[in-house]
Amino acid sequence: MTFQIIVAAAWGIVVAGFGAFLTELSPWYRALRKPTWQPPDWLFGPAWTLILGLASVSALLAWRAAPDRASRVLVVALFVLNGLANLGWSPLFFKLRRPDWALWEVPLLWLSILLPIVLLAPISRTASLLLLPYLAWVSFAAFLNLTIVRLNTPFRGL
Repeated sequence: MTFQIIVAAAWGIVVAGFGAFLTELSPWYRALRKPTWQPPDWLFGPAWTLILGLASVSALLAWRAAPDRASRVLVVALFVLNGLANLGWSPLFFKLRRPDWALWEVPLLWLSILLPIVLLAPISRTASLLLLPYLAWVSFAAFLNLTIVRLNTPFRGL
């Protein structure tokens, strides 16, 4: 039982930690034109902390509710897939300075959240529901990403 808690918490901490490490609010980022409705930069850290905390609890609940080994492997695979998809966005946007490429990665991240919502529902409805804020936030972030691409050259083609 303690092992499950440690693994679920570690997943959230690793994804959040690497995500923060890969996010660079450089002069390039600050120079981008952004919509007036974008939340302040300081809000993104707490929002991601809350969302990944809920996702960690979701992983723990699903793992505990899984009826057999195959189901537990599925839970782990879904969260590993999601963690990798989550970590794919920041390097594209911040390190490579390609918001347009980051936008193309968003559907992978979105699907990596939708998939466990659907597949975990029969195992643990609560685990599934705990991922809805994550899906909503990534949907909002995708629209923000699209808006930034449209407001800035040479990315206006989208």
